[in-house]
Order: sequence, then C-alpha cells, then structure tokens
Amino acid sequence: MFAARSSGRPLPAGRPHEVLAAAADLLGRPLPRRGIGQDAALALVGRVFEEYGANLAHPLTAAHLQPPALAVAVHADALASASNASLDTYDSGPAAIAVERWVLTALTGLAGFGPDAAGVFTPGGTLSNLTALLLARDHAARRLGVDVRADGVAAVPEPVVLCSELAHFSVQRACAALGLGERAVRPVSVDASRRMRTDALVAGLRAGGTPVAVVATAGTTDFGTVDPLAEVAEVAAEHGVWLHVDAAYGFGALFSDRLAGLVDGIGLADSVTADLHKIGWQPAAASVLLVRSAAAFATLERSVAYLNPEDDRAEGYDGTLGRTLQTTRRPDAVKVAATLLALGREGLGALVDRCHALAGHVAARIAADPAFELVGGVALTTVVFRYLAADPALADRVNATLRRDLMRSGTALVGRTEVDKATCLKLTLLNPAATESDLTALLDLVRQAGAAAERTLEEGVA
Repeated sequence: MFAARSSGRPLPAGRPHEVLAAAADLLGRPLPRRGIGQDAALALVGRVFEEYGANLAHPLTAAHLQPPALAVAVHADALASASNASLDTYDSGPAAIAVERWVLTALTGLAGFGPDAAGVFTPGGTLSNLTALLLARDHAARRLGVDVRADGVAAVPEPVVLCSELAHFSVQRACAALGLGERAVRPVSVDASRRMRTDALVAGLRAGGTPVAVVATAGTTDFGTVDPLAEVAEVAAEHGVWLHVDAAYGFGALFSDRLAGLVDGIGLADSVTADLHKIGWQPAAASVLLVRSAAAFATLERSVAYLNPEDDRAEGYDGTLGRTLQTTRRPDAVKVAATLLALGREGLGALVDRCHALAGHVAARIAADPAFELVGGVALTTVVFRYLAADPALADRVNATLRRDLMRSGTALVGRTEVDKATCLKLTLLNPAATESDLTALLDLVRQAGAAAERTLEEGVA
C-alpha cells in the first residue's frame, strides 16, 4: 500500500556532517561536463536516497507529522509531474483544474461547508495559514470601510490576531509577512486539556485593538488537541471576527466515523487549513485552504493580459490565478483525487483509526513503565513522554542526548519538544503498518539509550 521501503534503518548511521558529506561525495563533484545518461543518473540518485534518506515507512520512524506516502498517491503524483500542467489559466491545464475542483468539492463537503464554498491547494500549511490571514485582514479592512483593491493596501489600525498559546508558529510568521507584525498575535491561554479557553478569548477580544482574526487549532503539533471549535465560533461570530481553523493535523479526523467528533464545529469557520500530507498519507505537499464563501477570494482576483484577459474569462477560459499568491501552480490535487477514489472515506478512516489505536497502545505502555512519564493524553496520533533520569537535574540533558544517540546510530527516530520548560520526547504515529510489538521494541530502545546517556552524563558530572 505504501511506496517507501520498510526495511533497513530509520536514518543513516553517523553524525550529520558525515552523512551529508558522504551523500554529496556519492553524487560526485563538480557538475559533470558530460552527462552519465538517464538510467545511470536515476540509479545514482536512487542510491543516495536508499543509503542516506529518512525511511518513513520504517516502523521505528516516529518523529514528525511526516507519514509514508501511499503508492497510489505516488503514482498519481508522477502523472501530475509528467503533465507539467499549471492551474493558473485554463489553457495551462484544463484536466488539472477539473481534478482540483472535484477534490475541493469533496473536501468542503467533508468539512460541512455549503455550496458557496471554495478552496485552493497550496505548498504547505504555513502558506495556507498565510493566505487565510490575508483574506481575514482584507475582510477586516472592508469592515472599516477600506476599499482594498482601490487603495492597494489593507490598512487595519492596531491589528490583533488571537490564537491559542499552543498554535503553530506560522501564525506569527504570517502576521509578519502581511505587515501586521508579530506583535499583532495575542496568545490565548489554554485549559488543563490544552484547549483554548473561550473566557480568555473573550477577554482578549475586549483588550483593545482591531481584531483581524481568531485562529483556532484543530490538532496541536505536540498533543493533537483540538480547541472547542463550536464555542470559539460562537464567540467569533458575536464579535464579527473572521474565524480560521488551522486543521493542518486534525482535518484527517473527518475521515474516521469514530474520531470525526473531535472536530465538531469546523464547518462554522470562515476558512480552514488541511494538510493531507499529514493525515492523508500524501507525498508533500498537499495542503488545502478551504473557505466558506468563494467571495472571500475577491481581493486576490487578477486579470492579466498575457494570462487571463477579461474577454477570455467571460467565455470561461479562466483558471485559479485569483485564489492564490502563486502564478504557476502544480496539480497537487491529482494525487489526492486518486487516493480518494482508490480508498474512499472508509479506507482512509481505517488508516486513521489504526494510527489512533497505536497511539493509545503506546501511551498505555509508557504510563505503566516506571522508566517513563506520560505527559498528557492521546487525542489524535501523538504521544508525549519523558525518560525519568535518576538525577532530576540531568533529566533534560538525558532526554535530549538519548534522542540524538538514537539518530546517530540510525536505530530509531523519535521527536522532541518542550512542555512547561521541560525537554520531552514525542512519538508521532502515522504509519498504519507498524505493529504493537514494533512500538514495544521502540520503547525498549529509548529506555536503553536513556540509561546509557544517564551513565555518560553522570560520569561527566563526576
């Protein structure tokens, strides 16, 4: 089902500079004057990836929101690349435009949006969030009486964007890029379940400035927790503020009958980010921005003489230039369409349920193991924990060291984060082919690496 190999190692053994240098040496230096031919070149590049790449299909690879890719999606993506179509204009790729429209209709329906909904594929969740906040900024400017298209600027005095304190850093990055400034981001505190507090949101909206958007998170990067979307939507509506839901991680819960309730209320948003290269098992990138109303894209509309002149558009010869910051845009929807057709919602839901079950299993094993501390519960497919060092003063260094030691040996790949200023480990379980015994073996390796790191650090202190 998956295109990548599951044998070998999660990572190549060695220190980063050694691995990168070896991979470059294999390719050779400098640029050859004469080519080595198609077959030899493909074989050589394939060997570099085989020997020095991250093996995402390996059952002991569990660091990031980066799954193995479905074979059907990989083959469809090759078809999309071979077409070299672009979605900016009709004559650059009508089939690609039709496929993207079909996928967007399926996804907006899944989200609970109505017939006026629209969307666009982007190069990643960061760009989807940026575009959403651009639309929100322009919406806020229009509410203030600014004609964004005529004035050429969306001037918003003392702009404020409110989001959970656990929201993705791309919210700050987007505000910086849009001229709002990172200071425009007003973090909202979370409750004991790491979900946005609506009372704190109300207080933030009343604290001055011009609210541009409320950004709710459906699937925090570390814990997979989902803000109370329906309640947040009610607050945003009462204050007349654009609601964006960053569901880059959590949108995939909608494929599962069992987990779809986690994102109840997502259909009340003005815009939604969904990354299908996370829960969706697509080759990167496959991010989508969905909007409740196609009219939201109005300020992005452009008619350019050499691409989509008005008389051509009037006759239907138009593309998607007016829905994105990009011009040339590859048909990423093709792989998603093939996946949706091949597996259907039920097939994808089974993959989601399997990864969720694996997360529950490994969390229970961690909670029962005196060598570990479980940090928080399981919402989607991530598990955060710590190796418990005998000397608490060494705990942060031990957890950081053991992770690097596992990477250096190439035997396992686990994630890292910080919770309440403590260094933690994280398992991101997006490989449905992994087994419970694989995860038991992974925890054994973490325990052994922790004990070894502890001994080394204690000797250094001594």
